[in-house]
Amino acid sequence: MTVQAVLAPLFAQVLLTFVLLVAMGRARIAAARAGDVKVGRGSPRGFAWPEKAAKVSDCFHNQLELPPLFYAVVTLALVTKTADLVFVGLCWVFVALRYLHAFEHVGTNRVRRRFSLFLAGAIALMALWIWFALKVFIGL
Repeated sequence: MTVQAVLAPLFAQVLLTFVLLVAMGRARIAAARAGDVKVGRGSPRGFAWPEKAAKVSDCFHNQLELPPLFYAVVTLALVTKTADLVFVGLCWVFVALRYLHAFEHVGTNRVRRRFSLFLAGAIALMALWIWFALKVFIGL
């Protein structure tokens, strides 16, 4: 696989993270300007943000949970030159599920559906790591 093919889903995941970062900043600034946030002591994560700002913020922070494992496996696959079509396909499945999870999170935020998307993404990421391990240790 080409480096570009392997890195394309990684860049798509990074794009989602930055889009949510900007959206979080905009939502928080708008809420603060409108006087809709109750500022307390400690971290801004503990402030009483209005629903929209809280959803976007939570969604952004979700991008800092599973995706680091994704970034690590992609980097390792590049270094070890083990990325193949199955690997890249699993990468795209993971990233697509992260996008669907994010849209659900900042949209209707149906918890059961959001959790199902999160779980499917986690399973895709586990499959990605298993495939990588098989390529490294067994040479599939």
